[in-house]
Amino acid sequence: MSHPPCMKIVRRTAALMALAGLLASPAGAAGLLYPLAAPGAVAEDHFGTSVPDPYRWMESIDSPQVTDWVTAENALSRRYFDAIPARAAIKEKFRTLYNYEKVGVPFREGKRWYTYYNSGLQNQYALYVNDTPSDKGHVFLDPNTLSKDGTVALGPSSFTEDGKLYAYATQTAGSDWETWHVRDTSTGNDLPDTIEWSKFSGASWLGDTGFYYSRFAAPKDGKLLAGALANQQVFFHKLGTLQAADKLVYARPDQPDWFLGASVTRDQRYLFIGERKGSKNGLVYRDLEKPGSPFTTLFKNGVATYGIVDHDGTKFYVETTQDAPRSRLAYVDLIDPSHALHDILPERPQPLESVSLIGKTLYVSYLQDAHSIVEIHSLDGKKIGDLATPGVGSMGPPSARREDTTAYYSYSSYSTPATVYSYDVKTGTSTVAIAPKIAFDATQYTTDEVFATGKDGTKIPLFISHKKGIVLDGTAPTILYAYGGFDISILPAFSTSAALWMQMGGVYAVASLRGGAEYGEAWHEAGMLERKQNVFDDFYAAAHYLIDNTWTSPARLAASGASNGGLLVGAAITQHPELWGAALPGVGVMDMLRFHKFTVGAAWIPEYGSADANEQQFKTLYAYSPYANIRPGVKYPPTLVTTADHDDRVFPAHSFKFAAKMQADQAGDAPILISIETKAGHGGGKPTDKIIDEVADSYAFLVKSLNFTPTL
Repeated sequence: MSHPPCMKIVRRTAALMALAGLLASPAGAAGLLYPLAAPGAVAEDHFGTSVPDPYRWMESIDSPQVTDWVTAENALSRRYFDAIPARAAIKEKFRTLYNYEKVGVPFREGKRWYTYYNSGLQNQYALYVNDTPSDKGHVFLDPNTLSKDGTVALGPSSFTEDGKLYAYATQTAGSDWETWHVRDTSTGNDLPDTIEWSKFSGASWLGDTGFYYSRFAAPKDGKLLAGALANQQVFFHKLGTLQAADKLVYARPDQPDWFLGASVTRDQRYLFIGERKGSKNGLVYRDLEKPGSPFTTLFKNGVATYGIVDHDGTKFYVETTQDAPRSRLAYVDLIDPSHALHDILPERPQPLESVSLIGKTLYVSYLQDAHSIVEIHSLDGKKIGDLATPGVGSMGPPSARREDTTAYYSYSSYSTPATVYSYDVKTGTSTVAIAPKIAFDATQYTTDEVFATGKDGTKIPLFISHKKGIVLDGTAPTILYAYGGFDISILPAFSTSAALWMQMGGVYAVASLRGGAEYGEAWHEAGMLERKQNVFDDFYAAAHYLIDNTWTSPARLAASGASNGGLLVGAAITQHPELWGAALPGVGVMDMLRFHKFTVGAAWIPEYGSADANEQQFKTLYAYSPYANIRPGVKYPPTLVTTADHDDRVFPAHSFKFAAKMQADQAGDAPILISIETKAGHGGGKPTDKIIDEVADSYAFLVKSLNFTPTL
């Protein structure tokens, strides 16, 4: 609670917590008395349509009324979870599974090697350093020492080219806000420099004199969630000076919703500024040998995506979707005033995912039906060979500095934890460098890739992971997870929570919906703006595939997703409540008419549209907005909404309003619960202890809702 405690508040909170208890009820009924959330009379006119917003008052998230409601809802949920007999065993099983050494891909900075490491149950990964990559070495920076409860996490970071200085950001309680610090790598001591009010930023060094970073203006009155963020700017911080003396380098006040990021080339010659809106970006640059020279536009924002892979002098290798929706690799020469792109790897049917350049060799990751394949090419684009992929999973290209002869990469799948491989650049051979030792026998599980048929005939990739020998009789408790948005690919990768679900006897299914990047930009565009309904229909197609092929039944099928995926689940249970035995919408965008008015929501307008922009966009958003489409008299499935009280990415009032309205309008006996994490945000940097508790709660909820006995 954000206000100081006093007796009046304590008494009111205690009364609400008492109301939140489990009451005696008839068999089959949820028996829940929900905390008081009185609907208001607020309504808003949109192009002649009056839209009620009865829980608008919940947008004042720090008000006593809302904080008391949060306390009472958490008390109700806590009692519900703890009353489920299987919860304790689920938590212990997950804790055992989670407790294994996790080691990141080694990388070289200067003459030393670094890797991220977690001994098993540490709340945060620590950064280790060694003179060789043969083992993890010793602690360089451990965020677990920065807070007693493990809620301070490491964010973005950057080394100088010689590796002698290290700029790193810390993020507290799951917030996206970053506080930058500088560490001397030889002594391990931090310098006095501190940078605040940075968000969605990296740091890029100019020699050892200082670094470029992006920031916003400090929030008014310190209210971090008071309204929408705008006008990100790029500054230069000179080492040893106060932040107040930092120099403004680049700003676009004419484009307040653009995100800006700075990057200095490794030869320190050029400063590039990325301008981003939605899924597209532009690039401008300045020759640093000409101080004060104006920025030159290399690629305009809003046309395509442009990512610089590396460069040789003025020749820059660029991964781009310009004239290539599935992406291509090309080069541009800065001395060419036309800035023409010349193909190295032209567009092809498989989307190009990522590229690394080591020596004069290109390592290229493509997507083949939503899983990774990696090829090796010369600088002129000629294919040299393939990098063997252990299976149907996710694998990036080997990563190293241009001059290195040893590179590293990681592979994982739904049944294989992230395994680190060492790659010999000269011989082209790969060997396992780090194989995790986990209490999960991958040989007992398998993944099937199938294709569901969408409403309009589109083939939707669907990965179904399960224990071998499962009987297809329609009774398997099944989680269907998806995302479907923002040009983000959801690829096969290991998840300890998914592994736990399979150990419990469940089926874990993941659908690659339109809106993502699994088949390139056309796939993304088919699931955005006025075509967003395609995403939901694809999700239903995946659900029907699982049901029609007797993997499961509606009573045993749970919908799961977070963030944009939380929106997906919210839409799924309001459009087709009969299709689900349970639902887990996490940190979801639930009020599509007001999302752009808070935090970074305005940045999502290119993806969703805006109810304020024009009547057609309003109609589209209103038609699927989960909050707006909850109806009295409808029997909704058991639903567990999760959020954090100060999520500064997706404003928590989305989930508050959605849960309160569902509780008020639910016509059936199924429970509608909300669990609101404190000292947490959108999910990034969440401490291990909180992860374990959240999964235990969610899976206990599913065990009860789907009515099955887990294998524990």
